[in-house]
Amino acid sequence: MKIGIIAAENAEMMAIKEIMNDIKEETVYNLVFTLGNIENKECVLVECGVGKVNAARTAQILIDKYSVDYVINVGSAGGVNKDLNILDIVIGDKLVQYDFDISGAGNYEKGEICGTGKFFHSDNRLVELSRDIIENMEDRDFNIIVGSIGSADLFCTDSNLGAKTREEFGVECVEMEGAAIAQVCMLDNVPFLVIRGVSDSPNGNNDIDFHTYLGIVSKRVATILKALVNRI
Repeated sequence: MKIGIIAAENAEMMAIKEIMNDIKEETVYNLVFTLGNIENKECVLVECGVGKVNAARTAQILIDKYSVDYVINVGSAGGVNKDLNILDIVIGDKLVQYDFDISGAGNYEKGEICGTGKFFHSDNRLVELSRDIIENMEDRDFNIIVGSIGSADLFCTDSNLGAKTREEFGVECVEMEGAAIAQVCMLDNVPFLVIRGVSDSPNGNNDIDFHTYLGIVSKRVATILKALVNRI
């Protein structure tokens, strides 16, 4: 079994590398792939860069080159659910590209992609394993929720846009890569999951330095990932 891990930020890369053993690196098409083991499972870690094209490209190279059995995407996101605080975690049970709109060309809903549909559903087993891990985490002082995640080639700083996106698509948070990775995995028939840490939220509880956030949330995501890999 081989697990592919796509990170959106260097901080997530570093946190995950800390839980990996027997590390070596390979460069493919200018992407640096870190090969190693987590919980005695073979893993391949790579940073994709920002945006849906970078994410999709990286996912396809990862699948083609390393024949991974699972793909897990980790990174940060902006919360659009007012119940989310900064440093909370969202595990995506389905993903949507909320900036994709061909409704003017025919009978399509906003977010619906020809031939693939509107939502990309994460692997049910990975979602259920995540739920079980959440329920059994002790001494946790942050929230972890399972819900929908929206992706777009847009760094969303407009709270009104965030609220509108939540109303239209029912998403908990928004980011820039997850749904593109999900689309590639669905087309390639590779099970996937997206785990995101909340970098900002609409409830005003954002009193933390971004770089401090990255260090804390990256370790939280790595802890969840380690527990998940152990169960796969």
